[in-house]
This record gives sequence, C-alpha cells and structure tokens, in this order.
Amino acid sequence: MNRVRAEGAVQSRARFSDRYHAWLRHHRLSAADSLQRVLDNLVSSLMTWLVIGIALALPVGLDVALDNVTELSTGWDSPSQISLFMEEGVSSEQARALAGQIRARDDVDDVLFVSREDALAEFSALSGFADVLASLEDNPLPNLLLVTPAPSADEDGTSGLRAQLAANPDVAEAVLDMEWLQRLNSLMELSRRLVMAIGALLVLGVVLILGNTIRLAIENRREEIVIVKLVGGSNPFVRRPFLYTGLWYGVGGGLSAALLVSLSLWFLSAPVADLAALYQSDFVLRGLGLMGALNLLILGGLLGLAGAWLAVSRHLAAIQPR
Repeated sequence: MNRVRAEGAVQSRARFSDRYHAWLRHHRLSAADSLQRVLDNLVSSLMTWLVIGIALALPVGLDVALDNVTELSTGWDSPSQISLFMEEGVSSEQARALAGQIRARDDVDDVLFVSREDALAEFSALSGFADVLASLEDNPLPNLLLVTPAPSADEDGTSGLRAQLAANPDVAEAVLDMEWLQRLNSLMELSRRLVMAIGALLVLGVVLILGNTIRLAIENRREEIVIVKLVGGSNPFVRRPFLYTGLWYGVGGGLSAALLVSLSLWFLSAPVADLAALYQSDFVLRGLGLMGALNLLILGGLLGLAGAWLAVSRHLAAIQPR
C-alpha cells in the first residue's frame, strides 16, 4: 500500500524588518534613478531649474533688500526732533525767551536756538550759493528752535507736544523731523506685504510648473507604469520615483535662486559701499547667509514635492492596465 503525501501551497509572510529594508532600498533606488534621469536631460533640467530659480529669487531678493533698508533705518529712529520756525516779526530775544519757556517743560529734554543769521551762514556754506545769498537785501530765513522731546516720550506724546507748540502765536510752523521716517516705515510695511503677495503668486506658479513637468514625465513612462501595475505594483510604489523627481527639480531651483540672489547682491555691493562712504557710513549689503540659502533649498524641495504630489495624484489614477 502506497502512502500518499498531501501537498499544498504554503503561505508565508515577510517579517517587518525585511519589509522595512525593502522599502528603504526602493527609496534609495528611486532617488538615484530619478536623479540620473534628471541629469540625463541636462539641458531641459537646467532650463527648469533656472525658471524655478528666477521665480523664487524675485520675492527673496526683494525681501533681502527690505531687510537691508530696515537695518539701515534703525540708526535713524532716535531722537525725534521738532523744528519750530518763528514768525517773521519775532526777534532773537523773543525766540530765546520762548526757548527758555519750552525748556522748562517736563516733556522736553533740550531746546537749541538757531538765529536767522546763523541759519543763513550755514545754508550759504552748504548750498554753494553764497554769492547769490550775499546779494539779497533781506535775510529770508526765520529764527529757529530745535526742540528735543524727553527720552521717555513715545510717538503719541511727541505728536501731542508738536501740536501744543504749533499753537503758540509766535510759531509759524512746527515740523516733526521724524515724520519722514514714519512715512518710510509705512511704505516699507506696504512693500513687504506686496512682496508677500507676489511671492505667494510665484510660489503657486512654481508648483504649477513642477506639476506640469512631472505630468510630462508620467506620460513618457506610461507603458512602464502599466507594466508595473500589471505585476502588482501599488500606487505608492509607482508614485515614489516621480516624487523624487519633483524633489530634485525643486532643490535645483532653490539652489539656482540662492545663486541668483547672491550674484545680484555681489554685483550691487561695490556701488552701495561707495555710496555709503560718501555719507561717512560703513554700511554694507547683508546677503542671504548660509541659513538663508539652506532655507531656499528646503523651500524649493518642498515645492517640488508638492507639485509632484499634485501631478501624480491626478494622473496616476487614470493609468490602469486594460
């Protein structure tokens, strides 16, 4: 009597460590293969990197410029000064008496009297029109009081002091010398918001550019994707190389943006230094720095992943084996 041994299929499951190492190995292969494909089409890749770099460099460069202007204007914030132009009929003695009254106020730190003669002499020396001014019969400049508010005075207190001094009948006009700086700060805040709006639009444009680039890559590899799905490849398995492709495009675009911004600042650094020297300033343009360039690379990589994810999610599901 023969023994019949029953045989059947044996089901086995891979260990977690094996699956993890396979997953990690596929990530390495996908990253290397996608990078190689990007470098194989170097001309088109360089054009894509340059387009992305220009789109990112514009808002980043404007933001760096605003940061430099902000740094330059920090030395102009203090102290505020109120210029009181006296009425034409106010004599020097009356102006000095008014200066003493103002100096006695608790919200005033100091008052400097500038006579109309001293003002004319200073203007003649600085303007270069000494001969013309000497030919005038009368001095057109009024007496002047330069009022420095107390250090504890805030913006509202300084504005209130200016309004009170302007109400004096001997004062023709009261000018707060820091008003131009307040206008500059308001203009810079508006400019920063405009840069943010432009940056948001350009970032959206970068995502769309990368999405279209990945879509073309998906169409070029349609048959390969169909075969992979026929043998059981999952959507995450098929999606992975395209995500890395978007990552490489994004990182390359971020690197291009950092180089463009750095080159632009280097090109402008010498004229800015010469201009600052004319005003006895040691101001130099501040660039991106290492962290700024690294942030651009990270931003480019994230935008590349976002664009690739949008393109793959939309087009990969439409490719199915028939």
